[in-house]
Amino acid sequence: METFHLTAQERARVAEVAEEVQADWASWDPLRFAEEAAAAAHGLPLRLRRFLSGVRASEADLAVVSGLPVDPALAPTPAGWDLAAKTGAGRREELVLLLVGSVLGEPFGWVNQQDGRLVHDVVPAPGMEESLTSASSAAQLTLHTEDVFHPFRCDYVSLFCLRNPDEVGTTFTRIDALDFPEDLREVLSESRFRFYPDDSHTGEILNAIDGEQVLGNRRSTVGPVVFGPAEHPYLRFDRDFMTADRDDEKTATAIQVTHDLLCGAAERIVLQPGDAVFIDNYRIVHGREPFHARYDGNDRWLKRLNLIRDVRRIYAGNGARRRIIT
Repeated sequence: METFHLTAQERARVAEVAEEVQADWASWDPLRFAEEAAAAAHGLPLRLRRFLSGVRASEADLAVVSGLPVDPALAPTPAGWDLAAKTGAGRREELVLLLVGSVLGEPFGWVNQQDGRLVHDVVPAPGMEESLTSASSAAQLTLHTEDVFHPFRCDYVSLFCLRNPDEVGTTFTRIDALDFPEDLREVLSESRFRFYPDDSHTGEILNAIDGEQVLGNRRSTVGPVVFGPAEHPYLRFDRDFMTADRDDEKTATAIQVTHDLLCGAAERIVLQPGDAVFIDNYRIVHGREPFHARYDGNDRWLKRLNLIRDVRRIYAGNGARRRIIT
């Protein structure tokens, strides 16, 4: 894990850059600002920019920046992302995440996630406690690759902690921590696995307590679990939203064995207010521990931003110069 701690002076400078941007934008539009974020980020402390550039160049699997500014008068945690969107809660914090994240990659979003918003609010929502989405609380989010089904899935999942009084852990497993038996790795390297969009993409809600999921009516892609450079492999996996593409015991067994290996090597990090974690979505699977949501304004609250190293892949896929994948 690569870590960086801002000094008090550096924290003040990040806040100053954010305030300068806010002053220039009478009407805040994250999607439009994304075009300018990389240029504005040149105002961030040099030591921070060097750290993030090193993370990108080395393909560090997980990096944490601590001490980012969070408004001491932060609004109560909204009971759902839609309320956050309506009220503009945590606006300066999403700006900070856009600034810092743009050093690593290009921000983008999805038309069918949180109404096409670029920066997402990760908060528990009433009625969603057992869902397999970030709005859940009572259900554990199992280790997974973000948007596992899509060829333009993010290179980095970034999470900026605004509030976490119950010290809910973000779980993760690095592919470098796994020692695949040779026969298992051979199966995982073949295109014999089918990947599906999760509930945030479909509008359907499959609960963790529902048992076996019915995924067959969802669009899907087929590919390997392990791929890329042999000496620096990449990984994609989401037990809840993948199946064996081949009707054979070897492929089905490989999914279960891999899940067990991932769980056995899992680590956890507890994000504190002002911490931003940048998870390499090709090198790590991540999840979240269950917790009890009180809906009293003090629940866990993160801002989430997807980052891609080459935004032109999205432009080409959209057939238009748009950062929101349709």
